[in-house]
Amino acid sequence: MERDKLSGETLLVAACSDPESFAAFYRLLERPVLGFFMKATGSPELAADLAAETFARALESVDGYDRAKGRADQWLFGIARNVLGSSYRAGCVEARARERLGMGILVVDDHAAHTIARLSECGEEAALALAALPGEQRRAIEARVVEGLDYGEIAGELRCSQAVVRQRVSRGLSTLRARLAGGR
Repeated sequence: MERDKLSGETLLVAACSDPESFAAFYRLLERPVLGFFMKATGSPELAADLAAETFARALESVDGYDRAKGRADQWLFGIARNVLGSSYRAGCVEARARERLGMGILVVDDHAAHTIARLSECGEEAALALAALPGEQRRAIEARVVEGLDYGEIAGELRCSQAVVRQRVSRGLSTLRARLAGGR
């Protein structure tokens, strides 16, 4: 089974017994979470720290996720809002969950900071809509729009033709426009 093509809900349920499923869940929602924090803070480094703490807390409480109470992305963004609120109240990023899990200090280089900063150009709603796209469309749009790669580079990365990449980007953007216009 290819984990990166599963829904966030399926990945979270599986993550209770399969660490690779949580890794796929992380890959699915990393960019939307970073975009959310970038928009809220205006700082790539702070956004990266808050995102890391959010995923650490999610990993600690993954067995408490109940798909009957809502989608996985909603559950994760609830954690993200709590992490953001805690950091505002404390005046700093609390790293307790990362420390409990033995996660190292996060280092954000200039390229990562620039990429995170570009994520703020999308609002949270757009980030959530992007996360809801099929994996192939989402990755093609991220590579083309967020990372600024050309179609040839994306085709090489995704191991498909440029025409397929163009089709994925076009269909994905059409879907995003419809969702953001309320045509879900």
